[in-house]
Amino acid sequence: MKFKGFRDPKVLRRFIILLGIATFVMFTFWAVFRNYLDAPPGDFEVRQGDILLGDGKYGKALERFDAALAVSPDHRGALMGRALAFLQTERNADAEAEFTYLIDYLRKNLAPDDSTGAATLAAAYANRGILHDRMGRYEKAVADYIDAMKVDEGAVDGPSLIDKVIYGTPRPATIRQRAIYLSRQLALPEHKRVLRLPEKDAEQRMYKPF
Repeated sequence: MKFKGFRDPKVLRRFIILLGIATFVMFTFWAVFRNYLDAPPGDFEVRQGDILLGDGKYGKALERFDAALAVSPDHRGALMGRALAFLQTERNADAEAEFTYLIDYLRKNLAPDDSTGAATLAAAYANRGILHDRMGRYEKAVADYIDAMKVDEGAVDGPSLIDKVIYGTPRPATIRQRAIYLSRQLALPEHKRVLRLPEKDAEQRMYKPF
C-alpha cells in the first residue's frame, strides 16, 4: 500500500493538531521563562515566600523572603512578607520593627506616580494598626488605620471576593469600620468602653497588595 503522507486528510489533520499543541506548550514555556528572566531581582523568591505564607509555613516563607533581601536589599515585597510572617507567629516586636522600617523606607523613597508602592505603604500602615490593635494599643491602632486610608483607602478597603469565600465572611470588617468603632469607644469614659469584639476582631485580615 502506497503511503499518502500529507495528502491524506487524516494525517494532515493530526499533524496540524500536534503542531498546534507543541506551539502552545513552547509559547507557554517561553512566556514563563521570559517572565522569570525579566523579573526584578528578588521577585521570584518573594513569590515563593508568598505561597508558603499562604500555606501557613511561616519559617520557610521567612527563608525565601530573606533570600530575596540577599539579592535585593529593601525589596518591599520581601519586607512586607517578613513582617506578616512575624505578625502571624506573634513575634510582635519583630513585626512592629519590620512594618516601621518598611513605612519609613517607602515614605522616603516612594515616587509620586508609584501606585503599587502607595498600596504597599497603605497596607503596611493597616497591618501595623492591626498589630497595635491586637496588643491593646488602641490609640496607635486608630492613628495607623487613618494613615493607611489617607495614603490609599482603596488598597485597604477590605478583603477581596476570593478572601470572602475562603474565610466565610461575606461582610468582613474593614479598617475604616474598626477605626470608627475604636474612636467612638475611646471617646467614652474608660469604664464604659468595649474595645474588644472577639467575633468581629477575628474577621480582620492582613493586607498584602502584590
